Amino acid sequence: MELKGATAVVTGANRGLGRRLAEQLVQRGAKVYAAARRPETVDLDGVTPLRLDVTDQATIQEAARVASDATLLINNAGISLGTPLIAGDLAAVRAEMGTNFHGPLAVTREFAPVIEANGGGAVLNILSVISWWHPAQAGSYAASKAAAWAMSNAVREELAPRGITVSALHVGLMDTDMTAGMPTADKADPADVAAQALDGIEAGLPEILADDVTRQVKQGLSQTHALS
Repeated sequence: MELKGATAVVTGANRGLGRRLAEQLVQRGAKVYAAARRPETVDLDGVTPLRLDVTDQATIQEAARVASDATLLINNAGISLGTPLIAGDLAAVRAEMGTNFHGPLAVTREFAPVIEANGGGAVLNILSVISWWHPAQAGSYAASKAAAWAMSNAVREELAPRGITVSALHVGLMDTDMTAGMPTADKADPADVAAQALDGIEAGLPEILADDVTRQVKQGLSQTHALS
């Protein structure tokens, strides 16, 4: 889809990749609703702050009512709690799955009829290389992103007849607040990742692989499948 003239809703737009996506969408000529749990934390010029908590159905419904002209939804909001599946706190596991899987699904379900009514458009789900690589220490996060990948694939097929494309962005470490405590080496620039994501939307790509690590892991999955 063409982003110039589009109307985008970006969840988690107050910081990190979401902020970069919102910023670059404005630069490309889109109208942008910058969604956050606390819209007062959105300080970007040229956007409309929008209250949206992906774990709160009432705020999702109200956001869809306010952003009734939306043609693009970017499901960016997410959490990473570093929780193992067996030894970790089960409440944390539920929180990650609720935010990273149930949340984007709930937002997509609410905005799909809005986008369809506006003539069609696109959905972008922000995922991770962790969708395919599942380290034990981040088992809960990995499970939530793997589930979100499966959701992206199924929803893509379901929404295609309604004129809505669905893309999934996969990326490794980015230089954002979420990775602040990790070594600085090999972190992608979120501005570069945002540019790749938006190019991918315009090209209608089903999957956007934003760095070499992600491309290598995805290729390895294909090789493993071929040998099995």
